[in-house]
This record gives sequence, C-alpha cells and structure tokens, in this order.
Amino acid sequence: MLVSIVIPCYNSEYTIRQLVELCMKEFNKMDDYECEMILVNDYSSDSTFTMIKKMTEKYPNVIGVNLSKNFGQHAAIMAGLQYISGDLVIGMDDDMQNHPSQLWQFLEKEKEGYDVVFGIFKKRKFSAFKNLTGAISRFLLWHLLERPKKIQMSSFWLAKRYVIDRVKEYEGCSVFIQLLFFRTTHNMANIDIEHYEREAGQSHYRFKKSLKLFMSFMNYSVTPLRLATFFGMFFSIIGFMAALVVLTHKFINPAVAIGWSSLVCILLILFGIVFLMLGIMGEYVGKLILTSSKTPQYVIRETLKGNDSEKKGKNDARF
Repeated sequence: MLVSIVIPCYNSEYTIRQLVELCMKEFNKMDDYECEMILVNDYSSDSTFTMIKKMTEKYPNVIGVNLSKNFGQHAAIMAGLQYISGDLVIGMDDDMQNHPSQLWQFLEKEKEGYDVVFGIFKKRKFSAFKNLTGAISRFLLWHLLERPKKIQMSSFWLAKRYVIDRVKEYEGCSVFIQLLFFRTTHNMANIDIEHYEREAGQSHYRFKKSLKLFMSFMNYSVTPLRLATFFGMFFSIIGFMAALVVLTHKFINPAVAIGWSSLVCILLILFGIVFLMLGIMGEYVGKLILTSSKTPQYVIRETLKGNDSEKKGKNDARF
C-alpha cells in the first residue's frame, strides 16, 4: 500500500533532510507499505527549497513544491495534497517534533477501520503561554464545532484517500485541514505519541498568526451567528424584565433615586456585546467577499520531481 506523506516546510533547512531520511528508514522496515513524500516550501527565507531540491534528486519518490509567497501551513498542505498518489495520506510538521519513528502507530490504528487518526502528545513540550492558548482554542472549538466526542485534533494525522479527495474539493480562501476532516467523517481515533524536542529554530506560530488560524473556523460553522441571535433574545428579555422591576419599584416608592452610573454600566455591557456580534458578522461578510473574489488558497511557482523541474503559472493557483 502506498502512503503519501505531506510536509509543509518553512525555514527548515536544518531539519528537512533528516526528516526525509528517517521517514525513508521507517518505511524500509515495513514490508506492506511504501511511501512517497511531498515537501511544500511555504516561501522560506532560508535555503529550505535548496534542501528540498537535493532530496528530490536523491529520492525518486520525493516531490518538491515551491509556493510563490507565504500562504500558511494549512494552505501549503492543501497544495501538497494535489500531488498525492497514495491510498493513505499522512500530514506532519517539519521540525522533528512529529517524529518519523511513530509513523507505524498510525498505520496500525488505521487497520482497525478508522478513516482519520490524530496523534495526541502525551506531554506537550511547548511554552506555558502556548499551552494556555492552545487549551483555550481547543475548548472553544470543541463547543463551536460539530465533532466526535473525545476526539482531539493535531498537526500529526493520517487520513484515508476518500477523505482527502473530499477535502481537496474545498474552495474557500481560509483552509483549516483538520476541520475539513470533521465535515467529511466522524469515524476517527486518537493515539498517544511522544512530543519530541524541536531540532532547530523556534515556532513560527505567533499569537497573531494563531488567532488568524483559529478565526478560520467560521468557514465551517454558523454557531457564532446563532450565538448572536441568542444574546439578542436573552438581553432583550433581561432588559424588559429589568424595566418592569424598576417601574414597579418606582410606583411602590416614588422617592427612590434612579442612578445614572448603573445605567452607564449596563449600556457599556450591551454595546460591547452588540459590537462583538457586529464584528462576528463582519468576519463572515469579509470571508464571503474573499471567496467570491477568488482569493487563492495558494499559488505554485515550481514543482520538482527527481531531476526534472516544471515551472508553474497562474493555472496552478487554487481558488
């Protein structure tokens, strides 16, 4: 069985060669599987694509994809998915924290009949801030999206080909691969894996970039709009009941003073919620505009396979 491994690469010139070679070594141990690797350079500022080119020259089953600018990790994965040939697809990071020595666990779990398998770190070796923000985003996504119970998502995953074929049909401008899995199937499983130390460099996901990725969940859920309706109804009822209480109190005791400070506080809270909901609706409108204007998910500048390279033009932009 052929397994396609898709790796988005960004400033990974010191890790990508070791990652490829370790993956090849792992598959050489397996009699029932062979692999191909699709390495997608997301407009790195170092010599990452040079290293990818060397890997394509050394291994005939390695494909290099060079994007025309930095589109982000998930868009890079989507670009790589266009080149897969395998019956199974594995996605993993380029920093060696998703270690090739654990690939066999995904393949063994898939044999139980699951469509998607996520690797979950037993102990997350991130900074305290990243662990905190990650926990918050997981909690929110858990309640805002329709997903299987007890399933956690990660950047180290395996999916069957039919799932990937449905994922590739997505045409929105903001891509979140794992959320596309949830739209396709709920036949999923988690496995416990080790979180290895980063071999070189540091995480490229700063707060702003992480927030942008998190906000892309709106492409896959209308729950925030339903929350806006709920808050509108809830505070209208509360406001009506409060008005009745104030009027009743005033009739019973005409001498009671009605303070302006409490009124200001209420107005601040309500207007804050109103602007929050307007911002949410604005996000949806903005995404509709970006999608309708055919903002590309990615644009491929060049692909490499073996000693052959092919220049890519505008027809390789994914809208």
